[in-house]
Amino acid sequence: MKLRTSLKYKLSVLAAVGSCAIAGQAVAADAAVVGNVQNARDKVSMCIGCHGIEGYKATFPELYHVPMIAGQNAKYIETALNEYKKGARSHPTMDAIAGSLSDQDIADLAAYYSNLK
Repeated sequence: MKLRTSLKYKLSVLAAVGSCAIAGQAVAADAAVVGNVQNARDKVSMCIGCHGIEGYKATFPELYHVPMIAGQNAKYIETALNEYKKGARSHPTMDAIAGSLSDQDIADLAAYYSNLK
């Protein structure tokens, strides 16, 4: 009887430890891409030149209305930058900029711009 209880206890502990390890990895993965508004302040200079001018139109490669991104949803900004980075969206300037960004840079920029009004 004692052996059965001990085995049952050990299996319960093992299951609990295993589920904590899996949950911990998921939390760590999410934490790695949480945007930091303060860190983005050093990264926004490449965006302001186009996205910070109301009504700005780029003329390369064709006339293109540049959207204002201040106040835009963070997930939208992240998705857009990742699509430029992976080639799902294409614009020469954005392809180059997004291609130079790390996942953390993208999260930081998205956090920064989503907090602007």
